[in-house]
Amino acid sequence: MNETTGLKEECGVFGMYDLDGGNVSRSIYYGLEALQHRGQESCGIAVSDTSGPKGRVRSYRGLGLLSEVFKPSKIDELTGNIGIGHVRYSTSGSLNVNNAQPLVLNYLKGSLALAHNGNLVNALELREEMENTGAIFHTSIDSEVIAYCIAQERVKAPSIETAVKKACGRIRGAYAIVLMSPRKLIGVRDPYGIRPLCIGKRDNTWVMASEDCALHSIGAKFVRDVKPGEIVTVNSDGELTSQFLDEVVEPSKQAHCIFEYIYFARLDSCIDGIDVYDARIRGGAALAKTYPVDADIVAGVPDSGLAAAMGYAQASGIPYAIVFNKNSYVGRTFIKPSQDERESSVKIKLSVIGSVVRGKRVVIVDDSIVRGTTIANLIRTLKHCGATEVHVRISSPPFLHPCYFGVDVPSNQQLIASRHSMEQIREMIGADSLGYMPISELQSMVGDLPICRACFNNEYPIDVPDHEIRDLLDD
Repeated sequence: MNETTGLKEECGVFGMYDLDGGNVSRSIYYGLEALQHRGQESCGIAVSDTSGPKGRVRSYRGLGLLSEVFKPSKIDELTGNIGIGHVRYSTSGSLNVNNAQPLVLNYLKGSLALAHNGNLVNALELREEMENTGAIFHTSIDSEVIAYCIAQERVKAPSIETAVKKACGRIRGAYAIVLMSPRKLIGVRDPYGIRPLCIGKRDNTWVMASEDCALHSIGAKFVRDVKPGEIVTVNSDGELTSQFLDEVVEPSKQAHCIFEYIYFARLDSCIDGIDVYDARIRGGAALAKTYPVDADIVAGVPDSGLAAAMGYAQASGIPYAIVFNKNSYVGRTFIKPSQDERESSVKIKLSVIGSVVRGKRVVIVDDSIVRGTTIANLIRTLKHCGATEVHVRISSPPFLHPCYFGVDVPSNQQLIASRHSMEQIREMIGADSLGYMPISELQSMVGDLPICRACFNNEYPIDVPDHEIRDLLDD
C-alpha cells in the first residue's frame, strides 16, 4: 500500500449527454471540480460528438489537480455533446499518467470510454485470463480489466447494454461506472451498492455523478440514485432506460460504504437518501453519549471532523469552538514523499488559534486515526498553545483490516489500532482521553441503510482475496 498519514479517498466519476448538441466539456470540468475531494492525483475528460464521425473520441488526462491539468485552451479543444470525466486516487495501480482515467478503447465494434470508482477483488484472475488469450494491457489498474471485459462481450452482444450486463457478471467487487459509447451514456453500480452513483438532469441534458453536489455545481437537478445492481442508459432519443444485473442482492445484504458518511463525501451531498451533514451530526452525538467528558470547548479537525464535532457539542452541551485555522493552499499531507515532509506539511496546513485554547480543556473530534502521526502533532501543538487537557474523539471505529473495495486503508502492520490497545494509542498520541465510535453505533448515522463495516470487523460482503494476492494487485 502507499505510505500515508491518513486515508486516501476513492475516485469521482461524472458523465453528461446534451441531447441538444451543446458542448459538455466545461460542464464536466466544473462537475469534476465539485468532486475534487474524491481524488487529487490525476484527472481526465473524454468527449465525443454524436452528430460527427461515429466513435471519434477526444480525450485528455494528466497528473495533478484539475486546475493544474486543464488550462482553458485544453478544455476548448475537447468539443462534444457527450462525455465523461474522472478524478482519481491510486487505490489500485501505481501513480502514473497511463493509469489516469477515463480509459478510451478502440476495438472491433468501435470505441468506448470508461471511468470507474471502486476496486475489483478478481481483477488479477481476469487479467491473467485475458493475457493468456492475447490481450495487451497498457495500465496496471483494474478499470482496464472492466473495459476489456465490456469490449470482449460487445463483439458478440447485440447492444452495449447487453455487453455491460454480461461483463458485470464476470467482475466481482465494488464499482460505480460511467461509460460512453458513440451514441449512449451508461451508468452501472455494483449489486451491493458499495460505491455511490446518482442521476441528474439540466434542461435536455442528462448527468451522472458520484455525488449530487456535482450535479448542483452545474445547475442540474437531482433525479435519483442509481440503484445497487442497476444499469441506466441514456440514448440518442433522450430516454433513460433501466435494467438490472443478473446478480441480485437482497436489500438487507447490500453494503453501502459507511465512510462516505464519515469522511469521503462532501458535506452538502445526499447519498442513497441520507444527508451527509446530518449523518455526521448524528455520529458526533453518538460519540458524546458513549464517551462523555468534562471539558470547556469542542472542536473539529478540518474538514471532515467539523460536523461530527458540532454533533458532539450539541449532545454534550459543551460549547463548539473554531480551534484550527486551515491553510487551503497547502496540498494534502499524505502525498508528501517522506515522513519529515509530511509532518512539516501538517504544521503548515493546520495552525491552532492560541487565544481560543489557552487555559481550556479541549475535546477534538476527527474522522479516523490510521498511523497516529497527524493527531499526535495536533495534540502537541494544542498543549504548546496552552490547552490544559486534550481529549480525542474519533467518529469511526478503530481500523483493524484492509479495504478491498476502493478505500486505500494501509495494511494491518501499518494500522496503529491493529498493534496497540486504545490505552496504548492514547499514550502514544499524548491525549488525556481517547474514544472511538463503537461499531454498534454506526447504524445510528444512517438509519436503516445497510452498510459495510469490514475494515472494522473483518466481515466482508464479498469474498476477498488473500492478503498476498492483494499485495500483487497493489504493486
